[in-house]
Amino acid sequence: MTSMYRSGSPMLYPIKLQPVFKDYIWGGRNLEKFGVILPRGKTAEVWEVSCHPDGINIISNGMYKGLNLLDYISVMGKDAVGTDHYSSEHVSFPLLLKLIDARDKLSVQVHPDDEYANDNENGELGKHEAWYIMDAKPGAQIIYHVVDGIDKNDFIESVDKSEIDQSLNYMNVFAGDVIDIYPGMIHSIGAGIVLAEIQQSSNITYRVYDYDRMDKKGNKRTLDIKKALDVIDFVPNNRKAKALGIDLRINSGAHKSFKLANKYFSLEVYWVEGEVEEHTDGSKFYLYLFLEGEAIIKYKNGRISVKAGESIFIPASMGKFTIKGSFKALKMYVPDIESDIIAPLTGAGHSRKEIYEKVCS
Repeated sequence: MTSMYRSGSPMLYPIKLQPVFKDYIWGGRNLEKFGVILPRGKTAEVWEVSCHPDGINIISNGMYKGLNLLDYISVMGKDAVGTDHYSSEHVSFPLLLKLIDARDKLSVQVHPDDEYANDNENGELGKHEAWYIMDAKPGAQIIYHVVDGIDKNDFIESVDKSEIDQSLNYMNVFAGDVIDIYPGMIHSIGAGIVLAEIQQSSNITYRVYDYDRMDKKGNKRTLDIKKALDVIDFVPNNRKAKALGIDLRINSGAHKSFKLANKYFSLEVYWVEGEVEEHTDGSKFYLYLFLEGEAIIKYKNGRISVKAGESIFIPASMGKFTIKGSFKALKMYVPDIESDIIAPLTGAGHSRKEIYEKVCS
């Protein structure tokens, strides 16, 4: 396999991937409305780009077709993931991109940070995630944090009395909202919501409450209340749940919004009627999720077509490329906050204070 690889060769191209489907009990078929081709039955999650052991994607185009993404990264090394995620001892893939169809409400849950996960989950990563709401039925809500004034003892009492709803903060959401879910934030996706989720490459979830639902074998789904209580953040929430973002014009036919950025990932939304020129400089990879329309990606050694419902992995050393068409897309990557976020926005006249209030979490 390594004999196929040559640094700087034409083998660096935009990668398409076979989705990994998860049929959890709360799923449905609403992702079909967004161009996703689903298997039979219900689909709760579609893992679009993943190297996590619980769902590794297979490459579906080009000379590496049939190779799984983890093996591809092992072969390509820093040319795939970038110098920011490469060492001679270890190559990491830090992100996981999902689509979620909450036909029914999800469990009330929380995720640990890196330190707690490392100490309690065999060295795993914690999970910071963000949601881009693709669709929400009228009145759809999420759970985001506890009600102001609820402390750990109050919360334990509400769990013991099966009155947890009284301790939880509910919030209406709408298509286009971006929600920051940091470790320790108790949360849940309500029924009637379809979203894209970008997160650390982790699958650790501590369920606090699950409405007494049964699994496929007729058993109540397990809860993780002890660990959840270890990590839930009961401090009054001063963060903005919905990222405000800052818009930036790219050219006469394209603009984007810097929605959310932290040390783990950046989330940007593109609206294009024409084309945008992009490039990878060898430091990091890019992920694109196409939400609407269709486009052609032209790169040094060829071109590929993309459409709504597809995701693309752009290797870190692919260099310059152009995306041409009529489309809406999400772009995700692990940013250098100063050079990737602060510099372009201050260059466009925005203050650092505004940037940190509206974009950086």
